[in-house]
Amino acid sequence: MSNAPLMPMATAVWLVENTTLTFKQIADFCKLHEVEIQGIADGEVAKGIVGYNPIMSGQLTREEINLSSEDINRPLELKTNEVKIENTEKKIKKYIPLSKRQDKPDSALWLIKQHNILKDSQIAKLVGVTKNSVTAIRNKSYWNFNNLNAKDPVAMGLFSQKDLIEAIEKAERRINRERKEGEKLKTRDKNE
Repeated sequence: MSNAPLMPMATAVWLVENTTLTFKQIADFCKLHEVEIQGIADGEVAKGIVGYNPIMSGQLTREEINLSSEDINRPLELKTNEVKIENTEKKIKKYIPLSKRQDKPDSALWLIKQHNILKDSQIAKLVGVTKNSVTAIRNKSYWNFNNLNAKDPVAMGLFSQKDLIEAIEKAERRINRERKEGEKLKTRDKNE
């Protein structure tokens, strides 16, 4: 059984005033009682309610009304527009308090030491610093390198454990792919 149209009483008023549909067809379509439709036609029910055009709102088509007007046993079918709603979660940059911003280079150092398979760009994205800063920390040429203390960024709340695991898995896939490509090149060179 289909759903009722938007604003069923106003839709019924419009259908009574603008079509030759039977009271039963209108009642069934609007999910109202046939007596209510009779009352609308007699002007006793829905006084002051402005008719709501179901064609303009995309709930009915003119062809649908014409087909049902010609056959009194044919019910009106509500036109449903299937709308696909996608969940496109955009990452919202989380505000990092001033007191924690100085911990970002410390976190980058921790990631370099603990997970050296991560690319500088991955570390920069996770921690929220520039790639150049990560490269400088890795090369020990960072301006304040001697004062850095490696700190776990997950424990400090800079990002979640899930984000770290995803980054590590991505790095492992990259390394495996590069290893396979290297093996293909070696076998190709041997065959030549």
